[in-house]
Amino acid sequence: MDLLDFVPFRNEFNKAYHGLTGNKNQTSENPVFDELKVRRFSKPAKEAAGFIVDKIENWVGWNLKNKKTSVGGMTMIRAEVSSFALLGTKITVSFGLSEEIDRNGQPITTINAKAETEIDSRGDLGESRRVIRMVLSALDFEYRKAVIKDDDYLFRSLDPKGQAQAMQELFDNTQFQTKPAEEKKKPAKQTIPFKPAAKSNGTSVKTSPEKAETVPPSTPAAENSGQQDKPARAKVKVIKLKK
Repeated sequence: MDLLDFVPFRNEFNKAYHGLTGNKNQTSENPVFDELKVRRFSKPAKEAAGFIVDKIENWVGWNLKNKKTSVGGMTMIRAEVSSFALLGTKITVSFGLSEEIDRNGQPITTINAKAETEIDSRGDLGESRRVIRMVLSALDFEYRKAVIKDDDYLFRSLDPKGQAQAMQELFDNTQFQTKPAEEKKKPAKQTIPFKPAAKSNGTSVKTSPEKAETVPPSTPAAENSGQQDKPARAKVKVIKLKK
């Protein structure tokens, strides 16, 4: 036993510390908060998953993101919650349901959960814990006659310690794969063809693309035509008178 266990109000201090400094919470076998205890029910995982999905789709501010079966047979449910206390801040919550068969051939469903608040500050005032508690409390009430306590689980499970540890690790290591965002199509770059000027005296003069299109090249024929178009000067004839 740790000597710190004799410190008065130690659990209350720990709860206040987690509430003021943490923005994520997760269920475990020995949590600081009792409501974050891992749940086990004598029900099939498919039935419990359907109940969770039904609640998420009907609760105000809850939005179901996806539901899938991950590696190992664990059913993963992910949702997004808008917190009213945090002025609409989003909370991502996920649930992992694993099913095993006990000594009597009856199903046992283990439910893990974790939630994280998308907030810049360190504390979320316990909002991430609240969304987990809402679902787990609904499960406790719905399956109140099928709740499996720790003593019952140790007696019924074929490998209680191994199964509990394996399910916890599987849930912790499971990550949701979201579809990559579609890349925005970049506008095509407009290319202007480069046209060199006409050769003059064996040399070529480089011009800009704009000038290459607007200014026509000069040719000797054009110059001669310009000279021919000039009006000829009138000739003045001087007449000398003989004295």
